[in-house]
Amino acid sequence: MKCPFCGFEESKVIDSRPTDEGERIRRRRECIGCQKRFTTYEVIESLPLVVVKKDKSREVFDRNKLMNSMLRACEKRTVSIHDLEKVTDEIESALLNSLDREVTTAHIGELAMEKLKGLDEVAYVRFASVYRQFRDINTFMDELEKLIRK
Repeated sequence: MKCPFCGFEESKVIDSRPTDEGERIRRRRECIGCQKRFTTYEVIESLPLVVVKKDKSREVFDRNKLMNSMLRACEKRTVSIHDLEKVTDEIESALLNSLDREVTTAHIGELAMEKLKGLDEVAYVRFASVYRQFRDINTFMDELEKLIRK
């Protein structure tokens, strides 16, 4: 396993345990080169989930892209990485458990907004502003008014 800090290609496993759902194994590793610790997850390989983008192109689902987009929305907010990983796991599980092997970016975005709304309303609005591509202040205010009414 390549170290994310120094790039050294050898590490040792310090701790190994299943995640809550038992679908992944969480491994705590220590780099042999720089002695820094990092976490990896081992997942059973399955049929790929294909994402259909707005331009109709297709690519394999990448949970890191989802996690990073929500992480940007939660920047400087009180949302923990643990909560974001849990939400990302829930969204990924929902997508994999559906019978469809292809899913649109619109569907993924809606799931992410629904989860973010429960975590942090400011992060939700930030995510929605990029996802829904608010073009002016009126569309932004419409979304805020919907949030206030609920």
